[in-house]
Parts: sequence; C-alpha cells; structure tokens
Amino acid sequence: MTTIKDLAKAAGVSITTVSRALNGYSDVNEKTRSRIKRLAKELSYRPNAQAQSLVLKKTKTIGVIMSELKAANAKDGLAFEVLCGINDRAGELNYDLILFSTNPNKQLEKSYTDLCRERNVDGAILQGLRLNDPYLKEVVSQSLFPSVMIDIPLAGERVGHVTTDNVSGARDAVRHLQELGHRRIAMINGHGEAAVSHERLSGYMLGLQEAGISYDPALVYDGRFSEEGGTEAAGRILSEHSDVTAVFCASDIMALGAMRSFELLGKKVPDEVSIVGYDDIAIASYCSPKLTTVRQDKYGMGYQAAQLLIDMLEGRQVRHKVMLNNELIVRQSTARNPF
Repeated sequence: MTTIKDLAKAAGVSITTVSRALNGYSDVNEKTRSRIKRLAKELSYRPNAQAQSLVLKKTKTIGVIMSELKAANAKDGLAFEVLCGINDRAGELNYDLILFSTNPNKQLEKSYTDLCRERNVDGAILQGLRLNDPYLKEVVSQSLFPSVMIDIPLAGERVGHVTTDNVSGARDAVRHLQELGHRRIAMINGHGEAAVSHERLSGYMLGLQEAGISYDPALVYDGRFSEEGGTEAAGRILSEHSDVTAVFCASDIMALGAMRSFELLGKKVPDEVSIVGYDDIAIASYCSPKLTTVRQDKYGMGYQAAQLLIDMLEGRQVRHKVMLNNELIVRQSTARNPF
C-alpha cells in the first residue's frame, strides 16, 4: 500500500504538506493541493483513518441512537426510511455511521455520554425516544457531544431538532373528513410519551374547531403506535360510539389495525366508516382499500438531521430547528358521509 511518506516523496513535499493538503487546510496553495490529490489518486493512496482523526481531532463518525429496534416494527418502515436519509447525506459528506439501539436495560448500564465516548463518535442523531427517556435529560444537560433530535422538541446551542409539521398534517386530515360531510370524527392517537402524539392531537382539535365541531375527549383513544393497539381502539370506538363515521389515526400502522377491526366487525371502509392514517408508509398504497394518509418526508428528516449535525460539527451557522412540510394523500379509505 502507498503510504503518506511515499506520496510526499512522489510530490516532492513534506509529509506535513501532504496531510494539510488532503485535509483541506487553507495554507496549502491550490496548485500544490491539486498535484497532491492527482498523485494520491494515481498511486491509490488511502489515508489511515486513525491517523487522520488524530490530526483533525475528529473521527468523522456519527452515532445514530434509535429506540428499541425490533422485528415487530419492521412493517412500519418509518425508522428505516429515516435511517436511509441519514446514511445517504452522511456518506455524501464523508462521514460514517455507528448504529445504537436503546432499551431500558441498556439505559441502566450506560449513559449517553458513555456510548458516544466508547465508540469515539463526533456527535449523535437520536430518534424514537420517549419524552421520559433518561437519555433526553442527559442530552439537555451535557455539552460534550452535539446532537440532533428527530421528532423530539429539544433545541439548544449544541442540540438541534428536525421534524415535520404534525399540527398542520393532523388538521389537514380532519379538514378532509369534514369536507366529506363527517361530523363525528374519532382519533386513535399514539401514546403520551411521544411528542408527535401531543402535536397531532393539537392538529386534530384545531381541525375540529375550524369546522365548528365541538371537541369530545371521549372520542380520542390510545393505540400505542401499534397495529394491535389500532385494532383494539377501533373495536372500542364501534362499541362505545356507534355514531362515529370517520377515524383519524396518528400512524398508518394503527390505521391498518383499525381497518382490520372494522372488517371483522362487519363495517365497510369507506362505505360506512372513513379512515385517514399518518406517515404514508409503503404498505399504505398496497392495502385494500388503499389508505388515505398524511405523507411525512421520512427520508428528508434523516437527510436534514445528518446535514444539521454535520453543520454543527464543522462550526457553521445553523437553524437549530428544521421543520418539513407534509402532504395529504387521498386514496380509497375515505368517502362522503352516507348518513
């Protein structure tokens, strides 16, 4: 393998000049830098990552901390699309990723700072953590590692936040149902320890208010962001509120569970009850009927999170909160109120 010493000899410069040229230092003139880069390519020179990190005092490695990755969540696909966005932008900017999956046992064993130090990462992106997660308190109080939260409303000097407009998205879902003549609109929400649950509930309430419909807290159910939770909640809606003609679900997975429940109970979607989901996961356009939903830019959230973190790591001026827009996708699970 060609070493930095070989490259310096071929270029007729010192090892220090080669190092500074390849690492982007401004005190190397462009003619010399171009010649060194050309020779490095011709000689198939590859820098030693450990040596490079000592020079730069950076590893160019990002930690991605996700909550409880497990096979049961594979159908959702949301975390995977976010991760693809993170991976693509990090790769374009020559950063590597290390993936951590958290669970309650790990949280007892190692702190956030310990995870970052042990794996020698420059900063981290966190997704899927609950609002009561111990890691979040530590992120707020620590100042060693820049961090970016996805869908977690924290921001500060070394903390960024990337999300989509959950309030507007939920409001658009309710407005769509109201425009189809629905007045008794139930909601299957996630759980109280997810920031997006609070935001989507606010959007649901806002949509009702704008339509002149009174908010009834008895029509809001907890579906735990799971298919089973959606199935259970939909069954309760039918048994406790037979006059409901439409349901807004805070995730597509819960909407799929709700549709299964309605089918088992003999309620036709959308002939007798309309359903709107949230996220626009891949399966939403293949289920029967195809699901009307609020499309989040899941890939874009990951892409923007990586960009924001790398900007912070490299000392650029940033907006510490990035909010992306959503889009209502109308398919076959909603129809005009027949009653």
